[in-house]
Amino acid sequence: MGRIRRPVRLAGVLTLCAALASCSQTQTGTDAAAGDRDEQRIPAARAADAEPFTLVASGDVIPYPSIMRQARQDAGGEGYDFTRIFAGIRPVVAQADLALCHMETPYGDDDGPFTGYPLFRSPPQLAESLRATGYDSCSTASNHTLDAGMEGLTRTLRAMDEAGLEHAGSARSSRERNSPTLLKAGRATVAHLSYTYGTNGIPVPDGKPWAVNLLDPRKVVADARAARKAGADVVVASVHWGTEWQQKPDARQLRLAKRLTASRSDGRRDIDLILGTHNHVPQAYEKVNGTWVVYGLGDQVASFIPSMYRGNEGSTARFTFTPPERAGEPWTVSEAGFLVTHSDTGPPFRVVRATEDRFPEVRQRVREAVLSRGAADDGLTETR
Repeated sequence: MGRIRRPVRLAGVLTLCAALASCSQTQTGTDAAAGDRDEQRIPAARAADAEPFTLVASGDVIPYPSIMRQARQDAGGEGYDFTRIFAGIRPVVAQADLALCHMETPYGDDDGPFTGYPLFRSPPQLAESLRATGYDSCSTASNHTLDAGMEGLTRTLRAMDEAGLEHAGSARSSRERNSPTLLKAGRATVAHLSYTYGTNGIPVPDGKPWAVNLLDPRKVVADARAARKAGADVVVASVHWGTEWQQKPDARQLRLAKRLTASRSDGRRDIDLILGTHNHVPQAYEKVNGTWVVYGLGDQVASFIPSMYRGNEGSTARFTFTPPERAGEPWTVSEAGFLVTHSDTGPPFRVVRATEDRFPEVRQRVREAVLSRGAADDGLTETR
C-alpha cells in the first residue's frame, strides 16, 4: 500500500460565546451556548510558509446488508473488511492532501447485530477500512446519527478514534462538541464542521443537546468563526440537507447556501467550502457569493433496488486551495474538479470510477447533474 497521510487534529478551541463576542461587528449575527474553553490556539499558516493543498470529498457511506455480506466475504468469513470495496477509489483518495468522507450510519458492537434500514448498525471495522483507503476525517451528522442511541454514537466515535480517523458532527461531551476538528493539509490548517437537518424524529438525548449538530445557520456561522479564531486557514462545512431522490437542490438548500456563503467577518468569508450529502443522487456544484457549494455528492457506498438504482451513483469533489500572498487574507480555490463514481453491485460489490469506457450512462447522468447550474463556466472540470 502507498503512503497514507495522517493529518493531526489540533487541540485548541474558543467557546461559541467567545466567538460571538469577537464577531459582534460582523455582518451576520449568531446565537450560541457556552461550552468549555481551551486557551491553546493554533496560528494560521504564514503566507511565506504555505503551499497549495488538494482536498477530496466523497458522498454518503451507507452499508446496506448486501454490502456488509460482501465485506464479510472479503474478510474470509471472520470479521469485516471493506478495503476491497473501496479499492477502486483509493488512488484518488490517498493522493489528496486531505480526504473527507460522510459516515451516514452508526456502528454496532464488534460482534453485532448489524442492521440496515430503517435503524442502521454498521460493523465498526468500517472505520479501519476508511482510514486504510486514505480518508482523514468523516462527517457524522446525519438523519441516522441516533439510530442506535447515544451508545451507538459513542461506539462510532470510539472506533474512529482507534482507527486514527477524525470526525465532526456528533460528540460525546459538550467539550468535544465545542472543539472544532482542525486538520493539517500541508502547512495549512483546515476546520471540518458537520451538521444535519434532523434525526428522523429520534429526539436528541435529554441533557445532551451537543450530541449531534443540527443545521441552524446561526450555529454554523458561530462555529466557523470559532474555528477561524482557533487558527483555521480554511473552513469546510459538511451539511446533511435537501430532499431525497431530488436531482435539483430544493428551496431550503438554495436559501441556506446563499446565507452561509454571504457571511463575512472583517470582510473575509466565514466558510470556504460547503459539501452536501443526504439526497442519494448527485446534485449540482455551484459558486455562490464566490464560494463553491456542492449541493449533493450523492452516495458513495450504497446498494438500492433497481427502481432506485440512481442511489448507486455519486460524485467525488476535488478542490485545490492556494494560499494568499499575505498572511491573514483568504485562501482561494485555484482548481475545481469532480469525478464520477458508481457502486457496482457485481458480484462482487465494488465502488468504481464511471468513465467513457465503463458505465458511460452513469457518467453522463452524473455529469449532467453536477454541471446543471453552470459550474463549468466557473471552471469546474471532470478529473481524469
